[in-house]
Amino acid sequence: MKHETSFARQAKRPLLTSAIAACLLTAAPHVYSQSTSGSLRGHVLAGEQPVSAASVTATNTETGFSRRVQSDQEGNYLVAGLPPGTYKVEVTGPTGAIARLVTLQVGQNASLDLGLAAAQENIESVTVTATTLREARTSEVATYVTPKQIEALPQNSRNFLAFVDIVPGVQFATSADGATSEIRSGAQSANGVNVFIDGVGQKNYVLRGGVSGQTLTRGNPFPQLAIGEYKVITSNYKAEFDQLSSAAVVAVTRSGTNEFQSEAFYDKTSEAWRAADPLEAAAGHKAQSDQEQYGIAFGGPIIRDRMHFFLTYEAKDFETPDTVTLGQGVPSSAVPPDIRGLLGPVSAPFNEDLAFGKIDFLAGDDHLFELTAKYRTETEISNIGDQNTAPFASDKKNDETRIDLRYQFTSERFLNDAHITYEDSDFNPRPVTLANGYRAVTPNRDAILNLGGGEEFQDKGQKGWGFQDDLTFTSFDWHGAHTVKTGFKYKQIEINAFEQQPYNPQFFYDVTQDPTIPFIVQFGAPLPGLPERNVQSDNRQYGIYIQDDWEATDKLLLNLGVRYDYEETPAYLNYVTPADVIAGFNAVDTSPGAAPGQTYAQSLALGGVDVNKFISTGNNRSAFDGAIQPRLGFSYDFSADESFVLFGGAGRAYDRNVFDYLSLERSKGTFPRYEFQFNTAGHECDAATQDNCLEWDPALLNRANLEALVAANPNLGREIDLISNDLKTPYSDQFSLGVRNRFDLWNQSWNTSAAVSYVESKDGILFLLGNRRGDGSFRLIPGDVWGDSPFGNGIPGLGTFITISNGIESRATQLLLSAEKPYTNESKWGMTIAYTYSDAQENRTNAGLFDEHSIFDYPTIDGFGWHTATGVPKHRLVATGIWDGPWELSLSAKLLLQSPVEFEALNCLTLPPDASGDPNCFFDNFKPDTTIGRKQFDLAASKGFDLGDFTIGLRADVLNVFNWNNADGYQNFRGAAGVPSPDFGQVTAYRQPTRTFKLSFNVSWR
Repeated sequence: MKHETSFARQAKRPLLTSAIAACLLTAAPHVYSQSTSGSLRGHVLAGEQPVSAASVTATNTETGFSRRVQSDQEGNYLVAGLPPGTYKVEVTGPTGAIARLVTLQVGQNASLDLGLAAAQENIESVTVTATTLREARTSEVATYVTPKQIEALPQNSRNFLAFVDIVPGVQFATSADGATSEIRSGAQSANGVNVFIDGVGQKNYVLRGGVSGQTLTRGNPFPQLAIGEYKVITSNYKAEFDQLSSAAVVAVTRSGTNEFQSEAFYDKTSEAWRAADPLEAAAGHKAQSDQEQYGIAFGGPIIRDRMHFFLTYEAKDFETPDTVTLGQGVPSSAVPPDIRGLLGPVSAPFNEDLAFGKIDFLAGDDHLFELTAKYRTETEISNIGDQNTAPFASDKKNDETRIDLRYQFTSERFLNDAHITYEDSDFNPRPVTLANGYRAVTPNRDAILNLGGGEEFQDKGQKGWGFQDDLTFTSFDWHGAHTVKTGFKYKQIEINAFEQQPYNPQFFYDVTQDPTIPFIVQFGAPLPGLPERNVQSDNRQYGIYIQDDWEATDKLLLNLGVRYDYEETPAYLNYVTPADVIAGFNAVDTSPGAAPGQTYAQSLALGGVDVNKFISTGNNRSAFDGAIQPRLGFSYDFSADESFVLFGGAGRAYDRNVFDYLSLERSKGTFPRYEFQFNTAGHECDAATQDNCLEWDPALLNRANLEALVAANPNLGREIDLISNDLKTPYSDQFSLGVRNRFDLWNQSWNTSAAVSYVESKDGILFLLGNRRGDGSFRLIPGDVWGDSPFGNGIPGLGTFITISNGIESRATQLLLSAEKPYTNESKWGMTIAYTYSDAQENRTNAGLFDEHSIFDYPTIDGFGWHTATGVPKHRLVATGIWDGPWELSLSAKLLLQSPVEFEALNCLTLPPDASGDPNCFFDNFKPDTTIGRKQFDLAASKGFDLGDFTIGLRADVLNVFNWNNADGYQNFRGAAGVPSPDFGQVTAYRQPTRTFKLSFNVSWR
């Protein structure tokens, strides 16, 4: 067992600080936050001769924001730190002057060669159409989502992230209840995603889903009116991107301009404007559903060319349809009329308020300040539908506040970009009903119907401040032009996780026996002597990187970078394994198979479990310090005009461990889950030999009487979760190779890309059952592959032992094809086509649906083995089109087609039974017998009416035009003992939306 002195642990902080300082001194003065800011680079030429000392000025045509640089001796120039927008680029040199109008996209590093005329041009009189520059010379596997696409394409919930699925390799995951919580890339968990808004990561440190506030919600992370544009990088991002191992979304917010502008919108749909789903059709009526979204945005100058403001507010009022059904194929006629009334269509309300404000101030040509703030609050009823009735649902609150103060300083040679940030996010689900829960189940506890009060009770969140500083050196020549970037980040975040589940006692009733007497009760009760039950940790996060974009030749660009991240989680590092747990490990194991005097720890060792790897003394754990992440890439421009570019890269990216998992080591011991069995017909037990066996007494419906059962021995049902003392951080290794091509077709410019990507993710969090029998065995019968897990052989005097370590992995090879004809004001149309072929595997279950991390059916993860990744289609095609027709009518469309995904299934059919006659089972994925697994075609049409000082717009969206049914869940038990289950493969849930008509109204003023 490794020990570390307190002095050694404290010494790491100044050592890390010194490392950061050393790196900055080495690279100074060369860094900037390029995640949202763009750059413009190229050559100033007179004929074919380079022009040195030419003045290059880029001025934003809407805000007056400008940057000025000089070309070097080779005629090279680089204008860095440019927010996306349209720029007037003015060049003045000894041989002449020119002006060009160009449009830069978010985070774009674009090339523009400038040829000086033989004589001076009258720059003020130059009238040209803005050219949208294309970024072809990058090693990133990235795609842009433009403001026009966000504005025009059909959509349902105004979540700007919903457009990520027009990018090859990326899915925007939605559940059957309309929750739009996850972005998934390849076979990786959604936890690995990060969204950067104005250069600041929006990471969720506590809950799954990657983005703060986006765990199981129908809400939006940001007002869509506040988003200017964004790009999605699926792999091989540069070194400045941190806390992610999957896709990165890089967005920039809107700013006020020199002209006062405002706009407002309102859109609506209801159950009268949508088709019934198959479950509603079977019930004979639709659930009430209503969806209203409305908002306003306005901005303008405070001081022209110097100071601007922008404010926006958006709201959602939803009633989302769902259906309560009886599980396991039980007909509704089998339940009493009063319960039958809880079946069928139901609706779940949701309300959200989102506000965003921004002030920018150009204090001088070299000093830019920005202050932004976001406020979000939402309430909703969730956990309803399928077998959960309305009283069993959860009442959830989800709030978030973020503030960012930004300062940019620009000089001739470098640009410095600094942020001071603050964040406060809370997630608080509670039971709708504070009463006992009643669970109608099969003899094997398969759910039929859940009534009464639900289980969920949580209070989790993150709050704190951060500082990040990025510096870019824009003029460094050594065997070619170099742009050197470096930066560091420090965050001090208080994260907390509180839960008490099941909050309401849960009584289980076997529908094949007496329906008035339960056979099992589960309940939780606070463990005495623990006044503080909220698990809290004051985390410190450090990050540092250096990146060199080296233009080795006119054709070859190398992206060479490395970053390092380090995080201290005191709740994990300082944890001391309780004395009673250690005593339990050292207690004599009296279970069958144990040798005389053999301790429980020795029994575990016989079964391959070393408890010393999980026992913490408070000073034998170290924060993971191996997060060194090389990021290497290249692009080769064959023709030196970006019409045909070969690109590729390789890199490593570390994410972070979700605190919700790490907190279980402390929280599981504060509110144990107890289970008692009642001696009833069909579920007989012996109270004389079983501590958890009771005779049924109606008095036990009283919670106080239940808690009295365990008052004398509160550890009876305690679950002991222990984390590995050598816990690592999840990461992915990413490799890609592809080509980009630009060509003309139908007198229009097209951009295409073809890339092969391979991503291998490792060290995901893994929960295993640590229990073993006296002889160290996991199975009761040698040679068995299923069943008889030693749940009853927990730590003596305590309960079940769960180990938490690393072990979840995935790997995906993808072919990513895209073609785009960009929308332009001249052509009045645009289209995109994105195709993804995926070959993806994982060694866990249900990752695509629930990010499952627990495998309790096998002693090690090797028993589960590798399977085709669930939730990842082999083929996926997304196409979009935008067309501005006659009479100022704008039309748009989106088509999604994907092959069926695999779902987890349990197979107890094919393996021979064990020696006792019980079936042997294994996880056996199944794929629905259909050619197309999901399909959806959406249309939108809008028209504006110019009334002078303001414009009124009308818009109609038709979602799922052909009303294609998209199944979202299936009965997944194949059957047992050679008898197939008649319900296997039956659809249990459908994905929304059905065919839905949505009407919108908007007005804008100038």
